[in-house]
Amino acid sequence: MKSIFSIYAKDLRGIVTNWATAVIIGGLIILPSLYAWFNIKASWDPYGQTSGIQVAVVNEDTGTTMRGQPLRIGDEIIGSLNQNHNIGWNFLGEKKAMTGLKRGQYYAVIIIPCNFSARIASVLTPNPEKAEILYYVNEKINAVAPKITAKGASSVISEVNRNFIKTANGTIFSIFNQIGLELKQELPLIRKIKTLAFRIQELYPEINQAAGTAVQDLHTSREILGNVQAELPHAADLAATGQAWSGKTSQFLDESGKVLEAASPAVEETLSTMANTAEAVAQSTGLLLAALDQDEDVTPFPSKLSDKLAPIITTVADSTDSLSAMLLRLEAAAPGDKLAGVITSLHLAGEEFRQMAQLVQDFNNQAKETKANAKTSLKNLNDLAASSALRLDRLAGSYDTEIYPAIQSVVAKLKQEAEHAGDMLKKAESDLPVIDKVLTDAAKGLTVAVSGAEDIVKDLPAAEIKLSEVTNRITSLEKEGSLEDLIGLLSLNFSAESEFFAEPVILKENRVFPLPNYGSAMSPFFTTLSVWVGGLLLVSMLTVEVHDTYSGIRSYQEYIGRFLTFLTLALLQSVFTTTGDLLLLGTYAADPMRFVIYGLLLAGVFMLIIYTLVSVFGNVGKAMAIVLLVLQLAGSGGTFPIQVTPPFFQAIYPFLPFTYGISLMREAVGGSVRDIVTRDIIALLIFAGLALALGLGLKKVVNKAAAKWVKKAKSGHLIH
Repeated sequence: MKSIFSIYAKDLRGIVTNWATAVIIGGLIILPSLYAWFNIKASWDPYGQTSGIQVAVVNEDTGTTMRGQPLRIGDEIIGSLNQNHNIGWNFLGEKKAMTGLKRGQYYAVIIIPCNFSARIASVLTPNPEKAEILYYVNEKINAVAPKITAKGASSVISEVNRNFIKTANGTIFSIFNQIGLELKQELPLIRKIKTLAFRIQELYPEINQAAGTAVQDLHTSREILGNVQAELPHAADLAATGQAWSGKTSQFLDESGKVLEAASPAVEETLSTMANTAEAVAQSTGLLLAALDQDEDVTPFPSKLSDKLAPIITTVADSTDSLSAMLLRLEAAAPGDKLAGVITSLHLAGEEFRQMAQLVQDFNNQAKETKANAKTSLKNLNDLAASSALRLDRLAGSYDTEIYPAIQSVVAKLKQEAEHAGDMLKKAESDLPVIDKVLTDAAKGLTVAVSGAEDIVKDLPAAEIKLSEVTNRITSLEKEGSLEDLIGLLSLNFSAESEFFAEPVILKENRVFPLPNYGSAMSPFFTTLSVWVGGLLLVSMLTVEVHDTYSGIRSYQEYIGRFLTFLTLALLQSVFTTTGDLLLLGTYAADPMRFVIYGLLLAGVFMLIIYTLVSVFGNVGKAMAIVLLVLQLAGSGGTFPIQVTPPFFQAIYPFLPFTYGISLMREAVGGSVRDIVTRDIIALLIFAGLALALGLGLKKVVNKAAAKWVKKAKSGHLIH
C-alpha cells in the first residue's frame, strides 16, 4: 500500500507545485462540465420555443352554403391560427409559400383546398366526401422540426374535427330532441299501434282465411264477367228487338187510342144498357111484389121471369166483367189508380148481376113452394137491382167527365212509357260498345287483381313471420327499457350532449415524477455523458504509465497508484458538473444531494473502466473507450426510449454502463424508487469489479506482450 500511496502523493505534488500542470488539470476538470451545461441549456425548453418555427398557411377555400347558410371553414381555421402562437404561422399565397419551403424559409406549408368547405358540407348528401388539408414539409432542414410542424398540422385538423363534431352532434341531438318531443306527443298513438300489431298477430288466422276467400271471390267475379261479356252480343240483339217492339207498341197505342175514341159511344151505351137492365129488373120485381101483396096468382109470371130475365142478367154480368177486366189491364199497364174506382164499381155491379141471376132462380123455385119464401127472394132481388141500377146509372153519367178521360190518360201514359223505353233501348244499344270496353278493362283489372291477391296470399306467411319478429322485438325491447325511457334520453339537453360527444374523453394527466422542464429531464443523460467524456479527456491528456523508477514496484501497485490520481480528478469533474447543473443552470432534482453523490459514483466507475482499458491496452484502450461511448450514446436509452431503437441496440442495452448510470441519475432527479436504485448501484459495482479484475489480472501480461509493438509504434514519432 505504501508504494501505491507514494505514487498518488507524488502525482498530487506534481500538480500543486507545477503551475502549468495545474492549469491543464484545472481545464480538464472544468471542460466536461461545459459539455453538460451547454447541452442541457440548449435543450432547456425546446417545445416551449416553437413559435420561432415558421410554417406557411395557404387558404384557397372558396366556401359553400349549408341549409341556406354560408359556410367558410377555411376562414375559421385562419381565425383560429391567428390566436395560436405556438408556431410561427405565415399566411401567404401558394406560389410564395412553396418557394419559401424549398429555400428553407419555412419548415412546412399547410394548404386548405378550394373545395374544403364543400366537402365538409357533403356530410348531408348521400355521398359524403372527406375534406383534405394538404401538408408539405421540408425534412432536410432539421430532423426534429418536421415532428413539431406535423404536430401543429395535426392540432389544426383536430380543432376542425372537434368543431365539426360539435356542430354536427349539436344538429343531430337537436333533431333527436325534437323527435323526443314528437314521440312524447304521439305516445298514445304509438301505444295503440303496438296494441294493434299484437291484435293483428292474433287475427292472422282469420286474415289468411279472408284472403283465401277474397281470391275465390275474385275468381268467381272474373267468371261472371266472362259470362256477361259472352252474353253482350245477345243483349245488343235484345236491345234492337226491344227498340223495334217499342216502336210498334207506340203505334199500337196510337191505333188503340183511335179505336177507343170510336168505341167510346158504344161503351157509354153499354153502361146505359146495363143501368137500364138493372132498372128494368127493379121495375119488374116491383110489379111482382105488388101482385104478391094483393094475393094474386103469379105462378105463370115466374116462369116467364126465369126464362127471359135470367139470360139477360147473365149476359149483362158477363159484359160487366169484360169491361172491368179491360180496364184492369189498362190500370196494370200504367199504374196510377185513375181507373181503380171505376173498376171497383164495375166489379161490384158484375157481382150484383150474378147474385140477381141466382135470386131469379131461387125465386122461381120458391114460388112453387110457398108464397112467403118467394116474396123474400123477390124483395132481395128488387133491392139488389135497384142498387145496381143506381151504381151503373152513376157510372154512365160520369163516363164523359171521368171514365173516358181516365182511360185516355192511361193510354197516353202507356204510350209515353213505350216511347221512353224505346229511347232507353236506343241509348243502351249505342252504349253497348262502351260497356264492352268497360267490361274488357274490368276483366283485365280482375286478372291483375286475382294475380295480386294470389301474390298477397303467398306473401302472407312471410308477413306473418315479420310481424311476429316485430312483436317479439317489441317484447324484448320492453324488457330492456320502456319507450318512456327512450323519450327521456331523446329529450336531454342537446347542447350539453353535443359538447360531451365533441370531446367524450378528457385526458387527466397525473405526473408521478413531475419535472418542470425538458432541460432537467435531459440532465441525467448529459451529466452521465460528460462524466464519461471527462474520463476520456483525462486519459487523452495524462499518461496512465508511471515513468519514475520505483525499486520493486509491481504492476498492480502502478495500476492502483496512478488510478487514484485519475479517480481524484474524475471526482472533481463530477462535483464541478453536478453542482454546476444545480446551482448555475438551476436544473431540478428531487434529491440534490443524491444527484451529487450518484455523480461521484458514476465518475469512479466510469474512470475505472476507461483507465483500465487504457492502462491494459494502451492507445487501443482509448479507441475502445471511444467505441464504447458511441455504442452507449445510441444504446442506453438516454434520448429516445430503447424500445424505438433497432434490435441491435435493444440487445446490448442491458450490458452498457450508461444504462444504469443514466437510470441512477434519473432516480435522483425525478424521485427515487429503492429497487431501481439498488439494481443500478449493484450493476455499476459489477462493471467496476469487472474492470478492476481486468486491470489487476491482465495489465502485466498484456503490457509485456505489447511492449515491442508499442515501442515500434512510438518510433514513428506520431503516437506517444
